[in-house]
Amino acid sequence: MQLARENERKTSLYRYVYRKRAREGGRVRGRGGECGDVNRQTRQRRAESCCASTIMSGWCLKEIFVCFLLSVLYVGSLYVWNATQGRDHPSTIKKRCISVFFMTIVSPLFVIWFGNQDYDEVSLWAQMGLRWEGLLPALVVPLFLTFILFLGPLVQSHLSVPVTATLRMYMDPLYWYNTAQNPIWWRNQLVAPFSEEFTFRACMLPILLQCLTPGKAIFVAPLFFGVAHLHHAVDRLNAGITLPAVILISRHFLPLFAVHAFCNHIGVPEVKEMLKAPAPLRSKLMACHVLGLVAWYFLLYPLTEPSLYSNAVLAL
Repeated sequence: MQLARENERKTSLYRYVYRKRAREGGRVRGRGGECGDVNRQTRQRRAESCCASTIMSGWCLKEIFVCFLLSVLYVGSLYVWNATQGRDHPSTIKKRCISVFFMTIVSPLFVIWFGNQDYDEVSLWAQMGLRWEGLLPALVVPLFLTFILFLGPLVQSHLSVPVTATLRMYMDPLYWYNTAQNPIWWRNQLVAPFSEEFTFRACMLPILLQCLTPGKAIFVAPLFFGVAHLHHAVDRLNAGITLPAVILISRHFLPLFAVHAFCNHIGVPEVKEMLKAPAPLRSKLMACHVLGLVAWYFLLYPLTEPSLYSNAVLAL
């Protein structure tokens, strides 16, 4: 809040200087050069534009470069190994797990060095979404909204396998024992969601929020997240935009990890398979997809009230 007031004070100061010069009939200049000296209204609009660009050039270029550097380091750490067996080979997975573990140590240093130093009332851990207040609703509500959003894919995936059979499988200890022996499961469900969300959300967003509004940060953060997912960027678009909103609204890291792991588990919606289904079944599946989207839309606003998650620091 203190940073927001400081930015607002600087903005007002720049606007006052430029408007004063405009009234005096002079030429309004910004750091990028002349803004023109036509009529008064035009000069005023261009002065405000110069003001915004001045603030942007003074803040955002550094923050965006830092986030880009962090994303390059994350991706580069995955390819420092001489892995010739393929990304799904157990040896490659183990080496990359070591890399991302190293990045979970390095990433908070970027927040310390380049993050906001004026948050006296908010600790470093709280800035990264590591806090206790409001943790339970932050874990339950975002997952519930994600279930609603994926209603169509969930129904479609259980056409051949009853829900009761799936629940029995998840309750079987032997299933989890066998699953724990699979390094691909460890990578997809635990290591990748944790490390990616910690680096690209928990550590990058405190840096971006120094020069961007929360609404803009939601759309900028996925650009850095996409650097690590160029090989399957399309199927990560939804998560890339949704997950920054989760941490900004709840100010919690764990729901990011949980939602990301669920999305990896459910996979990409099989739209082509749905369209290939017989007419009556296809209509029902399409109705479930639409129902999920509509229900998610109407539940999104009331269930993303920051006060539900004890978030008094920053809201959209």
